[in-house]
Amino acid sequence: MSQRVETVYFEGKGKEYTEETLLLAKKRADELGIKNIVIASYTGYAGVLASEMFKDYNLVVSAGMVGFTEPNVHRMQDENKKKIEANGGKIFYHLHSFGGLGRAVKQKFGPIQIDEIIAYTLRTFSQGVKVTLEISCMACDAGLIRSEVPCIAIAGSGGGADTAVVLIPQNTHRFFDTKVLEILCKPRIG
Repeated sequence: MSQRVETVYFEGKGKEYTEETLLLAKKRADELGIKNIVIASYTGYAGVLASEMFKDYNLVVSAGMVGFTEPNVHRMQDENKKKIEANGGKIFYHLHSFGGLGRAVKQKFGPIQIDEIIAYTLRTFSQGVKVTLEISCMACDAGLIRSEVPCIAIAGSGGGADTAVVLIPQNTHRFFDTKVLEILCKPRIG
């Protein structure tokens, strides 16, 4: 038995593909009956758009870590945070699963760590594919979605969203049990 599922490949990457990415994710979520949606959104731009589109879903917005660019400061714009929460979205701040301590060791001592190898391998598909797997693990770690329950993860290549993936998520320490079921869209190059 086989199943045909459309995958959209964008000729570019970035913010300009956000709306189309969200529409593709919403269509597939409705077709599959998936209610868990995880999206990366550091400033809240894509998070606000997703919160408007996925109002009756368990929308989880991965906002990166507090202190990434400046101690004690997050990158989420306050106005966007309020809109996401008003629409029922849940925002969480976190250390990156494919970074964190390994990145700190690399910066201090130079060698590449295992988590960096995984991150670079996933980037061969695209930055967004790497982030979709990472944010789904972190959302499980935070208890905002359940492991082993299909979700759609949405991410991008630095501003907005250009990648959507259907997957069965796992906690970070069980990462290799994650199953990517479908890539709905991603940049063709990048």
